[in-house]
Amino acid sequence: MLTIGYVLSIVLICGSQQKEGNMAIGPVKVGIVGLGHVGAHVGNSLVLQGIADEIYLCDVNEKKVAAEAQDLNDSSVFAPHRVRVYNCHAEYERLADCDVIVNAVGHVTLSAVSRDGELYATCHMVRTFVGRLAAAGFKGFYVNVTNPNDVVVREIHRLSGLPASHVMGTGTCLDSARLRSAIALATNVSPESINAYMLGEHGFTEIAAWSNVSFSGKPLAELAAVNPDRYGFDKAKLEEQALRGGYWCYAGKHCTEFAIANSAVRITRAIVHDEHVVLPVSTYLDGQYGQSGFFISVPALVDANGVEEVYELDLTDEERKGFLASCKKVQDNYAKLPAFPVEDSRKAPVVIPPDPEHDDIYAKGGYVVIHDGDEVMPGEENK
Repeated sequence: MLTIGYVLSIVLICGSQQKEGNMAIGPVKVGIVGLGHVGAHVGNSLVLQGIADEIYLCDVNEKKVAAEAQDLNDSSVFAPHRVRVYNCHAEYERLADCDVIVNAVGHVTLSAVSRDGELYATCHMVRTFVGRLAAAGFKGFYVNVTNPNDVVVREIHRLSGLPASHVMGTGTCLDSARLRSAIALATNVSPESINAYMLGEHGFTEIAAWSNVSFSGKPLAELAAVNPDRYGFDKAKLEEQALRGGYWCYAGKHCTEFAIANSAVRITRAIVHDEHVVLPVSTYLDGQYGQSGFFISVPALVDANGVEEVYELDLTDEERKGFLASCKKVQDNYAKLPAFPVEDSRKAPVVIPPDPEHDDIYAKGGYVVIHDGDEVMPGEENK
């Protein structure tokens, strides 16, 4: 039987060890920049899953961010524990002490046909706050939702001055979930038992790594050979579902919100809970797959250090060819961005110089990508 004195001595010893080890127990703080459909759902998911203790919201739309802060604070009454939600409007520096910042700024109508449609607009947006946060001392982690995902996450890394392991994008995390979901529906096997990854850009050139698909360790190819009725599904059809799922959602409700928000929250949870879980995220390549110097989606080990390790899958020749083509697409897109010095991003307010070559694109609704890969303005597809 434990005595009160014995229990108190244990508490005192543990407290002493904590002080000596310099262990600090503090609230989990998550910032969200951009309170559109996705950003708002990121906030709600963080609240209802009990992942964050404090949530800091930023958006240039003062009424919108005030409304979302009110709604999330009201929603927190039903959360597993108390959550405080703060309206920071455009005071980005208030997010400097956050553990994780989720970037969800965007211009969804520009991505209606291609995620590349947001290229210039969203990169200009992140240039207005990432440097300011760096100047304010932010040392945490970025989880980028904004498209084109792999290009924007690279720009965040450049402007933030953070180690590459501290910056990642949702990338093909959602696309891989869509692939697992499609396979699950085709085979009637739980997606939790399916390992399947979409690799490459979060866009039209990504590929399904079919050679690596397995069911709790059993390769798909072996299962299909033994039981073709169940596992001999149309791979091209399922890959198309993973690739086009977001656009099918957009066609019905003019946005995607729940799944992409939860993919960002899943990555955030892996960081703040030090999960050591493998997730397909847009991460920096430094020699893996023979590629270096940019961000693209591959499986990676995510924990309290951010991206701890990049997993290099054994791909077939055809898969590798597709992956390398996707790498080139991401690099070509990044090269299109107008120059912007890092030091200019550290000033408040940040002044984005005019971009005469592309400013008209924003007004007309972004690029449209047609079948042969050429980019044209809306209304000029058939010229």
